[in-house]
Amino acid sequence: MKTTKKYGKKTDLALTTWVKLARAFSSFNKRSIENIRKFGLTQPQFAVIEIIGHLGPLKVGEICNKMLVSGGNMTLVLDNIAKLGYIERVHSLEDRRAILIQLTQKGKDLFDNVFNSHAEHVTKLMSVLTVEEQKTLGELLKKLGLTVGKLK
Repeated sequence: MKTTKKYGKKTDLALTTWVKLARAFSSFNKRSIENIRKFGLTQPQFAVIEIIGHLGPLKVGEICNKMLVSGGNMTLVLDNIAKLGYIERVHSLEDRRAILIQLTQKGKDLFDNVFNSHAEHVTKLMSVLTVEEQKTLGELLKKLGLTVGKLK
């Protein structure tokens, strides 16, 4: 739907760019979630398994930081993944008070399968852009994300 309201060239451009970015993310995210659900996982569950699969055992707070979320819902997400047998809570060898979340063997096997599928799926989705376009988009999104994060 086109708007007839104008706010000035600079603002109109910013708004239409923001809408395009939001719509592209929504489409991409929807397709990504569909692929993840084939493995019986929610997006937050996949994110936890992906983070631990790549980085190894982590504290809950570290997982939250990587996911850019607060810890409010994380206990429930972790409990549900643990019920599926994919993660376990263990005491840190360096600090027995600290609890680490790590993948079980079943979780490692799932990670290998789901992440390979996810990587192939993302590659397919991104194939509409050339390699050069993907690099440029990545640089622009990084610049945008880092700069916006610093704005007040």
